[in-house]
Amino acid sequence: MDELEEIKYKINIRDIKSSFIQQKIFSFLSKKQSFNIIRYNNELQKIFSININDIKKVSGRYKIGWKNGQGKEYSIDENKLLFEGEYLIGKKNGKGIEYYNNGEKKFEVEYINGKKKGKGKEYFEVGLLRFEGEYLNGEKHGKGKEFYIEGGVEFKGVYLNGKRSYGKEYYENGKIKFIGQYFNGGRIGKEYYKNDELKFKGKFLNGKGLIGEEYYGDGSRKLKFEGEYYKGKIIGKEYYKNGKIAFKGEYLNGKRNGKGREYYKDGELMFVGEYLNGERNGKGKEFLFFLDYKLIFEGDFKNGERNGKGKEYKNGKLIFEGEFKKGEKNGKGKEYYDDGVKLKFEGDFKDGKRNGKGKEYNDNGELIYDGEYSKGKRWNGYGKEYYNNGNLEFDGEYIEGKRNGKRKEFYDNDNLMYEGECLYEERHGKGKEYHDNGKLMFEGEYLIGKRNGKGKEYNIDGKLEFVGEYSNNRKWKGFATEYCDGKLIFEGEYLNGEKWNGKGYNKDGALDFEIKNGNGKIKDYYKNGILKFEGEYVNGKRNGKVTEYYFSGEIRFEGEYLDGKLIKQTKGNKMVSLIENMP
Repeated sequence: MDELEEIKYKINIRDIKSSFIQQKIFSFLSKKQSFNIIRYNNELQKIFSININDIKKVSGRYKIGWKNGQGKEYSIDENKLLFEGEYLIGKKNGKGIEYYNNGEKKFEVEYINGKKKGKGKEYFEVGLLRFEGEYLNGEKHGKGKEFYIEGGVEFKGVYLNGKRSYGKEYYENGKIKFIGQYFNGGRIGKEYYKNDELKFKGKFLNGKGLIGEEYYGDGSRKLKFEGEYYKGKIIGKEYYKNGKIAFKGEYLNGKRNGKGREYYKDGELMFVGEYLNGERNGKGKEFLFFLDYKLIFEGDFKNGERNGKGKEYKNGKLIFEGEFKKGEKNGKGKEYYDDGVKLKFEGDFKDGKRNGKGKEYNDNGELIYDGEYSKGKRWNGYGKEYYNNGNLEFDGEYIEGKRNGKRKEFYDNDNLMYEGECLYEERHGKGKEYHDNGKLMFEGEYLIGKRNGKGKEYNIDGKLEFVGEYSNNRKWKGFATEYCDGKLIFEGEYLNGEKWNGKGYNKDGALDFEIKNGNGKIKDYYKNGILKFEGEYVNGKRNGKVTEYYFSGEIRFEGEYLDGKLIKQTKGNKMVSLIENMP
């Protein structure tokens, strides 16, 4: 049998007076998915059809199968009242009330042929009045009022085919917000601030005043915006409070859209380019006021930020060209020296800083670094650094942003100062130091920036002065031949950082002192031959009277020691002495 089954009853429903029996018949029929109800007269004529999917649960009177008179509709699933009122031939006709699922009134209105017509009311879901006025063909039509949920009037005026036609809008405090006419997507009239001052007069599109004049609401009545149609486009101007133009360009849907220009408060150009949805989008140029309004950037923009390819300028000269993302340098790029011509850097950027692989050049075009960068710093690679006079200062490797590995350091006269190994900026491992005349000064081992371990020391003429071990930058253990101005001043052994066995000579070459097994009177001299220290030692420790001198020859300290400990001070500041003699 067909799913749309035709059920034929050879009875006249009009003859069934009992609404209870009528309801039973319809209850029986409603068990079908869909069906036809047919009344037979003498000509066996079909009267109407019903689809069960369109039926609500209904209580009331029926006439020839139609709802007629007073009735109620309920939701089938929750059995909640949806409507109560009058019907005619199955349609709402007369006064009626519609309800939300929570039981609150939704509409209270008159119906004709199933549609709202005449005076009526609409309510918020919480039961408060939302609208009262006139309806036609189911829509607001004629005079009416809309209300805030708090109770005040939001709009009062005339409606046409369900939409506002003309009238007044109000703020929650009851003051007028707008007076005028409405059309599809816009309105024409006057808008006011909450303080009653005129805000805009003219034509609104999508809620924005675009064709007309807008004013500041501070009592000055100064112009804030003005717009007009020009060659099929809306052209507008925005103003600062000082009367200077802030923006001039094209608009769409109330936002900057198309070509435009931004200005500083003094009237000088800030930006010229393209806009989309109120923000810089597309090609554009930026100008900076404290650089005499010179061009600082030209390139691509997206969502108001530099995005895509672009160029930066300083004093009118190119300083960068490359890729941008979200306002920052991101991707490939090149930096230039202030002349705008000489290449300074080329490589990768991230978040505005050098990051990734790159090459750096000096202003002579020579490669000074080739490697990796991290957060703007040299990270892993080989590089060079220079003094201000252009001479080489450093030539070596970087690891994790620090000088690490093999390197060379130079004096500013371009002579080699150091070559060897380093760790985290410090000399560490094997290396060589040189005097500023280029002669070898030291070769040996370093630990965290200080001589430590085996080494050899040479005087400024390149003659060997010491062979042995160092500790914390001090000669610790080994054989020494020390010179001053090319003349021998000590020859012997060191132990535990002190002279242990040997002979000392004055500048005339005469014997000055002799020490054996850490015992005897010792003298030390500055490089210029001035006496630095004289005193007695026992078992390698100061014992007895001791005198220390400044570089000028003046006495700095006098005192007495016992077994290496100070027991009496007769002159000077021992603390100063200790600090200045620290290795």
